[in-house]
Amino acid sequence: MDPTKDKGEALRETVRERYGQAVKAVQGGAKASCCGSTAAVGIGGTDPITRDLYDIGEASQVPEEALLASFGCGNPTALAELHPGEVVLDLGSGGGIDVLLSAKRVGPEGRAYGLDMTDEMLDLARRNAEKAGATNVEFVKGTIESIPLADASVDVIISNCVINLSADKDQVLREAFRVLRPGGRFAVSDVVMRRELPEELRASVDLWTGCVAGALLESDYVEKLERAGFADVSIEPTRIYSADDAAEMASGACCGGDLSATTAALDGAAMSAFIRARKPG
Repeated sequence: MDPTKDKGEALRETVRERYGQAVKAVQGGAKASCCGSTAAVGIGGTDPITRDLYDIGEASQVPEEALLASFGCGNPTALAELHPGEVVLDLGSGGGIDVLLSAKRVGPEGRAYGLDMTDEMLDLARRNAEKAGATNVEFVKGTIESIPLADASVDVIISNCVINLSADKDQVLREAFRVLRPGGRFAVSDVVMRRELPEELRASVDLWTGCVAGALLESDYVEKLERAGFADVSIEPTRIYSADDAAEMASGACCGGDLSATTAALDGAAMSAFIRARKPG
């Protein structure tokens, strides 16, 4: 049996279970983050990765549950330069906030697809779309490693802190390349590592933050995109996480004990970034 496949299936099941539980937290009025659950204080809650990603104007355009169910690390819809009439695909669309914001930008002549593998998230996203009165959106079930859309059917791919969760990022990027039209744009937010972490530290990070544990080194991200066929690859830091940020995430997570050495070692090691690339046309 393929051990990589085993790892991928196990990771997908863990992610699916975690986000299914997160929907229940959202329905109870909590803001769940990619690293745990925090109270819904302010725009995006209190988690240092997920908070303050959307301005008040954007937040007012979507149902509250779409905002609460945002587990992102950036705002790809604000940076993707979407145009009227374009077709957009959000990989790992969650509660649908980026799909709904994209749908407004591409207008009635365009279309926004959301792809997610978690039934609870899909149900929530469809309810949010109905509340928002969005008619140019569609949420489909599937994995980001096997996108259920035709070749060359999408103008722009966005994603928000999801690709780092995949055990087979090369396959994700190959699939993204496949469904993009020639000249199509890849414009995602993700957590990226600025330096390699020791194995024992990465194992410790696994205990309390999936966001960082699966993140690629900046150079590896570029290499994988280019290997998949993309051109004009760039990575733009949007926030570099400090030791204080790491300590804040750890304080609300699953694990107790003294994490001072871990948080100190993480100081400046991880960042949220906007990753751009283009399918040659």
